[in-house]
Amino acid sequence: MKRIVLIVLLGLFTAYSGLAQYVLKSPNGKSEIKIDIGDNVSYSVFRDGVAVVSGSAVSYRFASQPPLGNDLQVKASTQNEINESWKPVLKRESEVINHYNELILSLEEKRFPRRTLNLTVRAYNDGVAFRNEFTGPGQLEKYTITDEGTTFDFSEDFTCWAADYKTFESSQETEFLKRNISDITNLMLLGLPVTLKVNDTCYAAITEAAIVDFGGMFLKPTLPNKTNSLKVQLSPRPGQGTDGEKDIITIPHKTPWRVIMLGDTPGNLVESELVCNLNDPCAIEDPSWIKPGLSAWDHWWSAEVQMDTKTIKQYIDLASEMGWPYQLIDWQWYGRFNQPDADITTVNPDVNMPEVLDYAKSRGVKCWVWLYWTDVDRSDIEKAFALYEEWGLVGIKIDFMDREDQEMVNWYHKIVKTAAKYHLMVDFHGAYKPDGFRRTYPNLLTREGVMGNEYNKWSNRVTPEHCLTLPFTRMLAGPMDFTPGGFLNRTPEDFKCTSPANVLGTRCFQLAEFVVYDSPFMVACDHPDNYKGQEGAEFLKKVKSVWDDTKVLNGQIGEYITMARRSGDQWFIGSMTNSDERELEIKLDFLGSGKYRMVAFEDVEDSSVDAEKLQRSETTVSHGDKLTMKMVAGGGFAAYLVPVE
Repeated sequence: MKRIVLIVLLGLFTAYSGLAQYVLKSPNGKSEIKIDIGDNVSYSVFRDGVAVVSGSAVSYRFASQPPLGNDLQVKASTQNEINESWKPVLKRESEVINHYNELILSLEEKRFPRRTLNLTVRAYNDGVAFRNEFTGPGQLEKYTITDEGTTFDFSEDFTCWAADYKTFESSQETEFLKRNISDITNLMLLGLPVTLKVNDTCYAAITEAAIVDFGGMFLKPTLPNKTNSLKVQLSPRPGQGTDGEKDIITIPHKTPWRVIMLGDTPGNLVESELVCNLNDPCAIEDPSWIKPGLSAWDHWWSAEVQMDTKTIKQYIDLASEMGWPYQLIDWQWYGRFNQPDADITTVNPDVNMPEVLDYAKSRGVKCWVWLYWTDVDRSDIEKAFALYEEWGLVGIKIDFMDREDQEMVNWYHKIVKTAAKYHLMVDFHGAYKPDGFRRTYPNLLTREGVMGNEYNKWSNRVTPEHCLTLPFTRMLAGPMDFTPGGFLNRTPEDFKCTSPANVLGTRCFQLAEFVVYDSPFMVACDHPDNYKGQEGAEFLKKVKSVWDDTKVLNGQIGEYITMARRSGDQWFIGSMTNSDERELEIKLDFLGSGKYRMVAFEDVEDSSVDAEKLQRSETTVSHGDKLTMKMVAGGGFAAYLVPVE
């Protein structure tokens, strides 16, 4: 359903100053963006009248053209209200509301060469966004962008949570550390999202959406003449330095959306669908073959790599016994990788692929395979993906791209579109952050770009604090293949970097991650023997990977979170705490009418000593009841609720 209403343009022109100002508010009036067109283009953003950014610039530099952004005049302006809804394939809720007010300004330079562009601005209840479309003067003319001068000039020295990736080429796997904006130095290169606390009732996050034929965006301080300000840094093309070529565009061309998510609480940011709303609708005519679900993984995390038929069957058995639809066959299945002679259409002699796939089929399991990106890049992907479909494979996990430049963005899009032709789902590892492309091509189920459970093999960095920061930072951009489900749970005193891998925190903390973390392809990390007969494994047989409703019941960044998710008529609750023991109370007012059988998995006092310990309980609850969750340090709570007939 879609409703488009032409509404009154809130545009003001001050003759004596030559300044044209436009004010756009969200449908509920809470989010507001002001655009000033004068000597330059600038914007300011407000939430409930409180300034978040003020007088921030928008401009571009080119290799063989003068800068664009100064001395522009408004040739035309339109403003609309759009109120529509759409049904996602990779759903956190069964229906997404896309309601916003939109302003489109057609701009032209006052002097030669009189280039033109359209500045599109949107105000949503949960944030604002803007993008530029270069429209002229000449169609098909090529421009080489060397710099984007968009800034985020914050009204105060806010607290923020940001990941410093240091370089443009990385796997985007690190902590989102808490600091003030003034603590960010020019030696840092911030990835997205960057989350900010404006005040106790206003939180914001900077990210981008709909990256199409354009390099990804990073942030650095706007030095030397501004404080509390961050400036866009576009990922350079291969072989180009920071001051070199960023994007080669052909007129007309749209930039990605520059996004400022806004909410009254950190949980509001988590619930937002703004990034997906800024992307185009589903381009796959019949996406019914796209089936999200849980997966068994591979022998690498739970021991050293054993890539043979017997081992793969062991994990297929795990998937079948747990009721998971998938098994991921990871690296070395085609032998040597990232080598000139690597062939993604041949199979390691130790793996009898027809036998493996027949066995999986007999056990009601379907298989994904891992690929190194350079091996894919050298291949005839049409031939390879057609072969995978013929084999009966349903998905591919591609790894180690570690770039976000224009060429790599286009490569991602080529892979996803080609995979869709052959009914293959996709999981990118060594990947840049999501931008909502999964709405348009929902066969892109998930991606990494997160410091996940694998880091437990060689570090103690996957702390409860890190895990409690991710929902409010990295996950705001979209799904993350964190690979939860480690069952060798350890206290900080007992934790060791070893193989098989330990995890920090309690068993219930790991169970809760399956509810809290978004990933339609949810990969459980541990060995079959570590799940067999273990307390809490029952929950992993019940939990889902996509949802009909999502609610954040409480949460503070890096401290704690409680989420409730609905699948059909069943509800799931997940709660996690950082290194502080915590007692939280929630009201079950999200439940429907009638009674529910709640099966809960809770920390016990001994969990603070033996992190594998938990207590299972069954109770009957109903709408409006209060639930108290007691968690030890690094602890959690998980439950599933089923209506009582």
